[in-house]
Amino acid sequence: MDIEILGISVLWIFLFGYVIIASIDFGAGFFNAYSLITKKNHILSKVIKRYLSPVWEITNVFLVFFFVGIVGFFPQTAYYYGTILLVPASVALILLAIRGSYYAFESYSTLRGHKGYAFAYGIAGLFIPAAFSVILTISEGGFVTIQDAGPKLDYPALFTSTLSWSIVALSVTAVLYISAVFLTWYAKKAGDSDASDLMRKYALIWGIPLIVSAIGIILEFRAEKHWHYENMLDISWLFIISGTLFLATYWLLWRKAKYGLAVILLILQFAAAFFAYGFSHYPYLLYPHLTIHDSFTNQAMAISLVVVFIAGLCLLIPSLYLVFKLFIFNKGYLSGDDETHV
Repeated sequence: MDIEILGISVLWIFLFGYVIIASIDFGAGFFNAYSLITKKNHILSKVIKRYLSPVWEITNVFLVFFFVGIVGFFPQTAYYYGTILLVPASVALILLAIRGSYYAFESYSTLRGHKGYAFAYGIAGLFIPAAFSVILTISEGGFVTIQDAGPKLDYPALFTSTLSWSIVALSVTAVLYISAVFLTWYAKKAGDSDASDLMRKYALIWGIPLIVSAIGIILEFRAEKHWHYENMLDISWLFIISGTLFLATYWLLWRKAKYGLAVILLILQFAAAFFAYGFSHYPYLLYPHLTIHDSFTNQAMAISLVVVFIAGLCLLIPSLYLVFKLFIFNKGYLSGDDETHV
C-alpha cells in the first residue's frame, strides 16, 4: 500500500469515528430541545442527559486529530481550503464553541434546566454538520477557481446548487437517524420503555428522508454525468451492502426487536457508505485541482504521522471503551441510581 493511501485511510477512520459519535451527540441535543417544545421532556430528558453528560467533552477529539492530520499529511490543503473555507469553517467553529458553552451552563450552572440553553444547544447541533457538509460539496468540483490571489469560492453557485443542499439534507437526516437509533437502544438498556418507544418512532420517521436524500444525490450525479458517479459505479457493491444494512436496521426497528443488533448494523451501514464514498472520491481532495499524490508531505514526516495517529487511535478506542463501560452502560448509571455528572 502506498504511504499516501495509508495516510488518507488513517484520517478517514478518525473522521468516521467523529461522524458516528458526534451524530449521536448532536442528535441527542436536538431531540432534547424538541422534547421541551413538544412538552415530552419528561419522557426523554433524563435518558438523553444521562448519555450526554460523560461524552460531550470528548466528542471533538476525533475532529481535532483529523484536521491536524489533513494539514500534516497534505500541506497544500491549507493553501486550497484555508481561504475558501474561511466562512463555513468559522461558522462551524463558532457553533461548536456556542454548543459547548451552552451545555456547560445548562448542566453545571445554577440555571440548570434552562430552556433557552437547551434549545441553543440542540439547534447548533444541526447547523454544525450542515456547515461541515459544505466541504464535501466543494470537493466535488465546480465551485472553486484558481486566480492570481489564490483559490476563490463561488458562493452564489454554491448556495444555489441542488447538490449542495442535497448533501446538507443528507448530513442533517443522517445525524438525526443515527442518534435516534442509538438512543432507542440506550433507553431500552436503561429500562425506560416510554423513551425507547418514542425514540424508535423518531428513528422510523427520519430513516425515510435519509434514504431518499442519499438516493437523490446518486441520481443527481448520474443526471449530470458527474466524474464521481463513474467511480461510484466501480464500487457499487459497497453502496448495495449499505442499503441492505439500512433495510435490516429499519426492519428490526419496525419489529421492535434486537435494538443492540440494529445499532451494530447501523454502524456497518454507515461504514460501508462512508468508505465507499472515500474510495470513489480517490485520488482527489479537491477536484480537479488537488490530489493526495501531488500534495503529500515528505516520506519521513508521513511515516512519523502514521505512527503517531495509529498510536492515538490505540489510545482513543480503549478510552472510549472505558467511558462506555464505566458510565454509559454502567448498571447503576443506566438505572439512574448514580446521577453524578462526569
